[in-house]
Amino acid sequence: MRQSEAHAALRSFLLSCHADGRRNVLVITGKGGPGREEETSLSSFMDSRERGVLRRNVPQWLGEPELRAIVVSYQSAAQPHGGGGALYVH
Repeated sequence: MRQSEAHAALRSFLLSCHADGRRNVLVITGKGGPGREEETSLSSFMDSRERGVLRRNVPQWLGEPELRAIVVSYQSAAQPHGGGGALYVH
């Protein structure tokens, strides 16, 4: 997903879960993948700065006013559930 699509999907997912009475969910952000090998040096450098955008932004999104009212806390998931590429959201 693109960043704006992921932001809207996260918000919709969490609001829906809250309305359904779910209080603990797993949000998988991924860790950001490596660039393709055939890219040029400059584009590889640019891509390396963009890796992990969702991983970096989801915690910020969870603190936005609309979600702050329903998100009590979050923490990195255990390794079997995605480790650093996932969050438990409470």
